[in-house]
Amino acid sequence: MLIREQIEDKLKAAFTPAYLEVVDESYRHNVPAGSESHFKVVLVSDRFTGERFLNRHRMIYGTLSEELAGPVHALALHTYTVKEWEGLQDTVFASPNCRGAGSIA
Repeated sequence: MLIREQIEDKLKAAFTPAYLEVVDESYRHNVPAGSESHFKVVLVSDRFTGERFLNRHRMIYGTLSEELAGPVHALALHTYTVKEWEGLQDTVFASPNCRGAGSIA
């Protein structure tokens, strides 16, 4: 199973999302071809109601602790309640460019 699929499965089980998108952005970073190490997660769930962004991220980090201790190097997290998501009109900011330098030998 791909790391992206593992992340999706765990987040679906933990957050019952109204919307979930997990994008493997490893190709945008200075990593070997085929790496699954950098992901963008857009997660819309009413479980975030009343939670500050820091706690939302902690909730996700706890859910994905095994992946973060292993192959996953970075997560770009975009977390919203259903009401917040509706206010954004389904718009998500793009991830920043990688700041890593050099090339993989």
